[in-house]
Amino acid sequence: MLRPYAQAMSAPSPPLPAGRLWAALLASTLVNLPLGSVYSFSVFLRPIEQELAVPRSALSLVFALATIGFTVGSVGAAFLYRLASAPVLVLASALIAAAGIAIAGTAPGLPQLMLGYGIVFGTGGGVAYILCQQGVNMLVRTRRGLVNGYLVSLYPLGAMIATPLFHASNEAFGWRLTLAGLAGVLVVAGALAALLVRVSGARLAPPASATADSPPVLGSLFVKISATFFFAASAGLMVLSQAREIVGTYGGAATLAVAATTGITGAIAAARIGGGWLVDRFAVPHVMCAAHALALCGGLLLTLLPGPLTAVLGLGMIGMGYGFISGATAGGIAIYWSPVDFGRVAGRTYIAWCLAAICLPTLAGWLFDRTGNYATAVAIAGAANVTGMVIAFTLPRRGGRDDRPS
Repeated sequence: MLRPYAQAMSAPSPPLPAGRLWAALLASTLVNLPLGSVYSFSVFLRPIEQELAVPRSALSLVFALATIGFTVGSVGAAFLYRLASAPVLVLASALIAAAGIAIAGTAPGLPQLMLGYGIVFGTGGGVAYILCQQGVNMLVRTRRGLVNGYLVSLYPLGAMIATPLFHASNEAFGWRLTLAGLAGVLVVAGALAALLVRVSGARLAPPASATADSPPVLGSLFVKISATFFFAASAGLMVLSQAREIVGTYGGAATLAVAATTGITGAIAAARIGGGWLVDRFAVPHVMCAAHALALCGGLLLTLLPGPLTAVLGLGMIGMGYGFISGATAGGIAIYWSPVDFGRVAGRTYIAWCLAAICLPTLAGWLFDRTGNYATAVAIAGAANVTGMVIAFTLPRRGGRDDRPS
């Protein structure tokens, strides 16, 4: 029987300044919800194609660059902690993201779109994301998994809110004014978030006298948790990026495909919170293995009983497995490592997410072009889940700090 994971934690965290956690959480919410609209980029594809005569394949490079920019910003954020105070850095990164959207909104062609939306917006968003996560983790004392599960759920939640709003705005005002509105929202959200970070008292770096008992940032534990995340994200991002087309391939009507895509996004957001909540109570490897098993069952269902309804259910299970892993990864980082190291570890973990966004989703599209179906891609996703389960079993049951000699 699984014993509560929280009881296994015994090593104290390094002394950190007290602050107002609610303010830091609210700041993260205000910034990350509009940044999560990056997942709604597909809403802009048709109007941009029509106005700028840019082919769909070329526009896919814009989103790919945004993914790479987000990863670069996530990794680089940890090098900024001591350059300025947390409120200044949060405001600056939000303004950079807003500037990127403004550049994209005035683009006469593909190069400026790639620069604004892909490089500037993506990088600024990645920096802001990690800064907010680091500030929260320097304040949180209990339920670290739940808190971090909530933080990583904000991007898909932001996409759920943004997608219908962007669609309506595109129809009424055009895609350029829609992007201008998003830039304005980011400026306001960044300013309010900076004020809230100041109220929270959050610091990104500990006092010079503080010491942290924590595993190596790039040690074997990091490799294992990143690999487990990579295999789940490969399958999950294939679902996120192509759910509508997959449901249609299995015979689902357009209405069912659109509803399924929206529902799966919401399920992933809820599962991210759930994954964080679970690692507060059970061992991280057990939660991750169960999540991969859920995704694997979804793939088997879709393979053995192909049809429109089973496609929706199976894709939902694969997506939720990815969501649980995402929340468990963020919560696991908070459990295994010291709060001081959270941003550095989490930022580097998103390299696995970036690679996953490139690998299986791209391969799935290539296979569909040649076979006319997604059966092989679903089978590969199942193999990825099995591999992820095997690696997850090698993770320590106890927190990384607890396994070190006292």
